[in-house]
Amino acid sequence: MLWTLLKIVLFLGVVVAGTWGTGFLMEADGGIRIAVAGTEYTLGPLESVIALLLLMVASWLLFKIIGLIVAFVRFALGDKTAINRFFDRRRERRGYDALAEGMMALASGESTLALSKAAKADRLLERPELTTLLTAQAAEQAGDTTKATEAYKRLLKDDKTRFVGVRGLMKQQLESGDKEKAMKLAEKAFALKPKHLETQDILLQLQANAHDWSGARKTLGAKLKHGGLPRDVHKRRDAVLALGSAKDIVDEAKSIEAREKAIEANRLSPDLIPAAVMAAEGYIADGKPKNATRVIKKAWSVDPHPDLAAAFARIVPGESAKERIGRFAVLTNQHLDHPETRMLKAELLIAAEDFVGARSALGDLAETDPTTRSLAIMAAIEKGSGADDAVVKGWLARALTAPRDAQWVCDNCHKAAGGWEPVCPHCGAFDTLSWRQTDNPAATLPSGAEMLPLIVGQVEGPKAEAEDAEIVEDDGSEVFSETEDAAGAADVLKAAAEEAAREIANADAPPVEEPLARKDATQS
Repeated sequence: MLWTLLKIVLFLGVVVAGTWGTGFLMEADGGIRIAVAGTEYTLGPLESVIALLLLMVASWLLFKIIGLIVAFVRFALGDKTAINRFFDRRRERRGYDALAEGMMALASGESTLALSKAAKADRLLERPELTTLLTAQAAEQAGDTTKATEAYKRLLKDDKTRFVGVRGLMKQQLESGDKEKAMKLAEKAFALKPKHLETQDILLQLQANAHDWSGARKTLGAKLKHGGLPRDVHKRRDAVLALGSAKDIVDEAKSIEAREKAIEANRLSPDLIPAAVMAAEGYIADGKPKNATRVIKKAWSVDPHPDLAAAFARIVPGESAKERIGRFAVLTNQHLDHPETRMLKAELLIAAEDFVGARSALGDLAETDPTTRSLAIMAAIEKGSGADDAVVKGWLARALTAPRDAQWVCDNCHKAAGGWEPVCPHCGAFDTLSWRQTDNPAATLPSGAEMLPLIVGQVEGPKAEAEDAEIVEDDGSEVFSETEDAAGAADVLKAAAEEAAREIANADAPPVEEPLARKDATQS
């Protein structure tokens, strides 16, 4: 607005000055006399105006010619001129067009065309952070890892693109399977951009896979600090890392350090079952049974688990079966309807040879939620109650094709692990193992130790009071009692299960029907 007003004022000034000059010339007598080289020229008023205009045009042309000469001289000497700027703008426009076409080709999956456009853009533009990145991505898409690596290395030279180069090289090492180099590059990328969420996750995963628990805990703390992780999730994963460190220390036979790490993991996440088990074992080794009981009781109140029951049994190894039932009441009186509680109570009563009580404790679990373990327990109850061999084999035949009980299953790859680990042994994912049933609906019958974990190999101590209580095998020739190895009953069950499996495979035996169970209930 101000510039427009200034131009109007300037135009009016020129008009006024021109009018005044014209009037002055019209009133002048004789016009204007000009002497050049001894010759005198007299110009009238109109001639004077025309001469002035011609002088102005000639001056303008002279200045333009001088400007062109100066520009040509500067161009010849290599200085920037309008000619340079014209060609620079034209080249830049062509370069950006090639860059845009290359990006579109990359998005369309045309890697060869994208490489060609990237090379053209690189020639025309002075923007290596854009053209080199396009070259690297196009080369990766085309499968030319050597060219992609060279491009990423060029990006390392500039501070603005160093992180992109390190990240690209890290991704390449991950794809090639060289986790050691990938972790070093991830550490560099993390140092350049500690707030980058993807880099945090990759570094944490690599450190966990390498059992670098200390470094992983630092990375986890950085995620919490920069807002990349909720506080409750951080607390649990920190406990998982502490427990992973404890497991490694156990493998190295450093028992005192392992106990401290396990207790720390349990403090960070009391509901983490492996941490509670390991902490309880540490307290047991330190001669602190009350602390071990408190830890297991708290974890059991959150989620009953067979590992907790097994650890609880190890607190007092020299007790009788009946004493064990009383001590386990602190667990079995919680979550009364939970399948784990019901099976645990039934197993304890089987060990005490109270088969009527075991049947009552198990209830209808074998019918409403039939699993390998619940059906095997039912077979043990029938065996101890003196049921016909056909009844026992019937329950075991059902156990052969029943769904497996809950296991540690990876939420990422959905495969079962032999035991809890901080990192999935199949896919390497961190903190993805959860206690649940597998997707596989059926599995083979496990060994006796898996069927009755509190009876086989875990019930130790003095002879029970009921020494005359016997479990008679099919032909009555063998006798099992608590005075002998408690695995005998399970061995009989396993042998019967194998025989039932052979009968099913060879004789096309019909499946077990519900009347068999009802008939057995009448006999008991």
